[in-house]
Amino acid sequence: MLAEARRLIDTDPRRAAALASQLLAARPGHGEAALILGASLRRAGEPAAAHDVLVPLAVAMSGAWGVHYELGMALAALGDDVAAVAALDRATGLNPQSSLAWHALAAALYRLDRFEAALAAIDPLVMAQPTEAAFRALRAATRLQLGQAVPALADYDALLAADPASAPLWHSRGHALKALGDEPAAVEAYRRAIGLDPGFDEAWWSLANLKTFRFTADDMARMRGAGEPGAWRHFALGKACEDNGDYAKAFQHYAGANALRRASHPHDADAAKAQVRRTIALLTPAFFAARAGVGAPDPDPIFMIGMPRSGSTLVEQILASHSAVEGASELPDLPALARRLAAGRSWPAALAAVPLADFATLGRDYLAATKIRRPLGRRFFTDKFPGNFHHIGLIHLMLPNARIIDVRRQPLACCVSLFKQAFARGEAYSHDLADLGRAYADYAELMTHYDTVLPGRVLRLSYEALVADPAAQIERLLAHCGLPFEQACLRFFETERVIRTPSAQQVRLPIFRDGLDQWRHFEPWLGPLKAALGPLADA
Repeated sequence: MLAEARRLIDTDPRRAAALASQLLAARPGHGEAALILGASLRRAGEPAAAHDVLVPLAVAMSGAWGVHYELGMALAALGDDVAAVAALDRATGLNPQSSLAWHALAAALYRLDRFEAALAAIDPLVMAQPTEAAFRALRAATRLQLGQAVPALADYDALLAADPASAPLWHSRGHALKALGDEPAAVEAYRRAIGLDPGFDEAWWSLANLKTFRFTADDMARMRGAGEPGAWRHFALGKACEDNGDYAKAFQHYAGANALRRASHPHDADAAKAQVRRTIALLTPAFFAARAGVGAPDPDPIFMIGMPRSGSTLVEQILASHSAVEGASELPDLPALARRLAAGRSWPAALAAVPLADFATLGRDYLAATKIRRPLGRRFFTDKFPGNFHHIGLIHLMLPNARIIDVRRQPLACCVSLFKQAFARGEAYSHDLADLGRAYADYAELMTHYDTVLPGRVLRLSYEALVADPAAQIERLLAHCGLPFEQACLRFFETERVIRTPSAQQVRLPIFRDGLDQWRHFEPWLGPLKAALGPLADA
């Protein structure tokens, strides 16, 4: 019975689970039968039940690598990648030769945005088994997240040489080419993906997300003829209709896309507001005065915070054109650090519990974690993860000499741009106009608070002012960062670098005013947004 159950784990997991259960009923505590039961339940799509079997087994059989591997896989299926990493790390420690465990560990680290650790885990597997597609694909994706677009492209080319009919691989190759600024080749790669799979909705959106790309009439016919569109294709159709001046139809598609997203990714606006209010209540002048002088003295990072789609990619491109600044894009390290500090407690209450001496260590930890993003070794580097506005207090305490720039865009323009943007993950507030308005208002309220308790600490840079008078605003920006003026910053569009954000193609062009008033095309449908923004709607 045990041998039969073992044989059926992958081909008929429910039957394997039934056999293992029978054996356990006859012989309670049988370790291998329990392992087969847990492994079979996971493969049968019951990770919670597998977890319940495997947790006590991992205690009873602490030296069995397979138990920890299966527990890690069950935890990953349940969405608990932090615990999955711990279990899989145990599995690889017990059996360093297991490529299964190393691959699973690398994948979990990738999902946690721990890309450097993920690369360290997956790279030896590719070196040992270069023809294993799953290993090389994960390495390519990890390299791309680390800004290593050229080696990522080499990985995708190797994968496509072995599997040229893979639409997902062509799509991923397009992302690498986009990051490198080769738009024609990126378009060709995305079109290859669509040619292989006309219903590949995300590839349609990737074309739209180039921003400078325009769909043809044939493209629109093919999109509409590829079956019921999902959210990705709705967003792409919205962009196509908007470019053609059919704003009512465009809004209909954008709203349809966001409705689909909202159904699967709900947003709790009240909880978001409560966190902002907790931050304002805790981070008072007295709170910062009691912690004066803590933190690492290094001035290296330049943080650009604010709402997404506010112009931060443009500001980063300007700064990265300076000989002393390296553009590192949107880094996951600060949010990861904040999550580690919280460890189940509410934010920012966890900040109050940090011993004063630890803030300098946190600053050094952040600098060490981001070093891999700085291959040029320049004196300063940018971190433009927009949501870091929630962590300005932490930035100030752990890196008191770091520069912080709030890139601010006119509220209605910013919110409409967010509503039209298909985010791969996160930004759930952008799926509803009222939630969007509340999120922007929360951000503005928090930034006003920081202006009060940390006066002069944050430079507010208006996107509209930057477009209207680039020279003056760039001089102001560089002065805030303690940088001498360099002419290259005015000719930022000539700077060649890897860019992975949605505005990648736009910032490779001179500043243009076309996008300032695009939101007005959708004004007839913005009532819920304006109501939620309140006075900010007229800002």
